[in-house]
Amino acid sequence: MGLNEAGKTSSGTAFAVLVALSVSHLLNDTIQSLIAAVYPVLKEAYALTFTQIGLITLAFQFTASLLQPLVGLYTDRRPLPFSLTVGMGVTLGGLLLLSVADNLHAILLAAALVGVGSAIFHPEASRMARLASGGRHGLAQSLFQVGGNGGSALGPLLAAFVVPWGQGSLAWFSVAAVVAMVILFRVGLWYRAHLAERVAKKVVTTPAPVSSRRAAFAIGILLCLIFSKYFYLTSLTSYYTLYLIDTFGVSVQGAQLRLFVFLGAVAAGTFIGGPVGDRVGFKAVIWGSILGVLPFTLALPHMNLFWTTVLTVPIGLILASAFSAIMVYAQELLPSRVGMVAGLFFGFAFGMGGVGAAVLGWLADETSIGYVYRVCAFLPLIGLLTAFLPNLRANKS
Repeated sequence: MGLNEAGKTSSGTAFAVLVALSVSHLLNDTIQSLIAAVYPVLKEAYALTFTQIGLITLAFQFTASLLQPLVGLYTDRRPLPFSLTVGMGVTLGGLLLLSVADNLHAILLAAALVGVGSAIFHPEASRMARLASGGRHGLAQSLFQVGGNGGSALGPLLAAFVVPWGQGSLAWFSVAAVVAMVILFRVGLWYRAHLAERVAKKVVTTPAPVSSRRAAFAIGILLCLIFSKYFYLTSLTSYYTLYLIDTFGVSVQGAQLRLFVFLGAVAAGTFIGGPVGDRVGFKAVIWGSILGVLPFTLALPHMNLFWTTVLTVPIGLILASAFSAIMVYAQELLPSRVGMVAGLFFGFAFGMGGVGAAVLGWLADETSIGYVYRVCAFLPLIGLLTAFLPNLRANKS
């Protein structure tokens, strides 16, 4: 079934569109992960310091995090069906520049361009996933986001290809960007037709379920939950291998394998959270995904190698189920600001991941990597703030 056929009826779920968005998300986040994968090559080739490596990360994360809410706010008012294709084109430009950059300034510009492309992609792609959901908003967000998880997980595998072949090998990955542009152009055709259909039928935006003041308060709580979730996830994605090597003396290969197990659990949790939320309510999923993980995080720092590996599976599975639920819940709070909400939460989550890596790295330097996990074990307690969220299912007719 083609994209146009999949989107003919506004009442059904356009799975072809959702799969196209998920695959594009995978390709987009795969390209993003190449920046970190090429760090060893860049550091050696241009004698970069760790501070300069940090500036490259900052250039990418600053543009990706800060611009997303602004892009979403603009497209809420002026939808741009082919903006995703343009955004992927900007990412392609950044990738090609990174493959030939021969000084720090050019590298910083390339990283910033990839960040701009990411900022354009996420808010509008999230909106399209919601429009293609046919009312199954949780399923749509989960399917969309699991593509991004898959792309991020490819980073360690890509490093094995990029490092031996050098910086110029990045240009080969431009094929992924071109494929994504073709897919997103097709999605843009569907989106343009969908917008025309909504205008013809004079579709009215769903009214907000709560007052603007209560919605703003709830959004603040949800951002606190994102903070707790991504700080803890960062402790594992950034430092889990180092923790295993330092605490249990495992090999680098053994540590990477255990990290892959955790990332697989995260991908599964991301996909599960949305459909479960469609059935039982997104507030219930938020409760379960954040507080339900607390016993496992508290136990993790005190376990041996075998049980440490085992516990990361429920931790990844349960904790990752929160993001789709939080995103859909926030969009239901502000149904006329779907793009802005997506940009705000994707940008904030991305920013918290970067800040968390820096803060936890400093804490590990000042204390120990084991101390980091003992402190982070209590982060899910912030999930108690969920009690102050309104029950949107009760507000629905």
